[in-house]
Amino acid sequence: MTRQRLAVLGSTGSIGTSTLDVVARHPERFEVVALTAATQVDAMLAQCERFRPRVAVMASAPHAAQLAEKIKQKRLPTQVEQAPEAINDVASWSEVDIVMAAIVGAAGLAPCLAAARAGKRLLLANKEALVVGGEVFLRAVREGGATLLPIDSEHSAIFQSLPEDPATWAARIDKIILTASGGPFRTRAVDTLHAVTPEQACAHPNWVMGRKISVDSATMMNKALEVIEARYLFGVAPEQLEVVIHPQSVIHSMVQYKDTSVVAQLGTPDMRVPIAYGLAWPERMASGATALDFHALAGLSFEPIDADGHRERYPGLALAWEALRAAPGTCAVLNAANEVAVDAFLGRRIRFDQIHAVNRATLDSVAPEAPHDLPALLDLDARARAAALAGVQRLSA
Repeated sequence: MTRQRLAVLGSTGSIGTSTLDVVARHPERFEVVALTAATQVDAMLAQCERFRPRVAVMASAPHAAQLAEKIKQKRLPTQVEQAPEAINDVASWSEVDIVMAAIVGAAGLAPCLAAARAGKRLLLANKEALVVGGEVFLRAVREGGATLLPIDSEHSAIFQSLPEDPATWAARIDKIILTASGGPFRTRAVDTLHAVTPEQACAHPNWVMGRKISVDSATMMNKALEVIEARYLFGVAPEQLEVVIHPQSVIHSMVQYKDTSVVAQLGTPDMRVPIAYGLAWPERMASGATALDFHALAGLSFEPIDADGHRERYPGLALAWEALRAAPGTCAVLNAANEVAVDAFLGRRIRFDQIHAVNRATLDSVAPEAPHDLPALLDLDARARAAALAGVQRLSA
């Protein structure tokens, strides 16, 4: 078997480390040729020692210099480069077959576009590539001949529940149902959310994730972004997308067909499952995750968004459908605003319940023009971030 050559963008984050854990179980199938990270020099060094990639990219010159010195001392064969241009080069490198796109936020858009244009098998764990890039990103996938495979647990579940031929989806699908755990505050009184701390917001009951996505799960903005992503991935109308709260995180998402049959994908809440599926597709291989024990399951429960004050608890969720129905580029504005707002909350400059206020105000103040290329997307992103930052400053004054 010819080994597939893999680049992991964001290798020291939770998705990156889970990817390398899966890859390490199948050394006969995969060769890690490139890794990229932001600031975690020691974690990157440990990965270089274990996987011996040809290239390692760090996000800044100081971190790249630190890594290069440590690589030299260890006499490792890895060449060290500096981002961001080097990340785009890695994503489109001819020596790479598969790109795991796990860079958090809009920063991952440019390398995702580079990989798409280069026709790679692109494992998309960066939902912002679709939320921000939208049709620009999908056009790059089509024109480059790339294979796009979703890695978010929800979108992987949907993909696994759909027929193999995408040409049949529109005729068969009634709706797509994304499940949400409800995060750490599902039963917390809405009038106490102003007192939530970053530490509490990052303590997800089911999943081990980075700080930004953990906060998004607590506000359910992650689900809003996933609704937008599903719209672009699967080509359904906004009204065909539904969210239901499922606290156990066992059913990862569902597809309801025209005959009312529902097909769902179940599994333990472990990101190695969708990662292994994306790496091996259309085959299956061991992920390292624990199998479901149906005898130990106490039960599976579901709650509508309208129940128990959830609309007030998660006001940002409705912004997904609003953005999808608004002018092109609105989804990019929402994403930029949320990144700024979450960063401000984690930095204790605004309260938890003010994240939505920043997002709402930014959508109201930024009128996007339809972006047609990466520079236009980046310009829109910058304008939205400036507006969101102004909103943060007003709230923290």
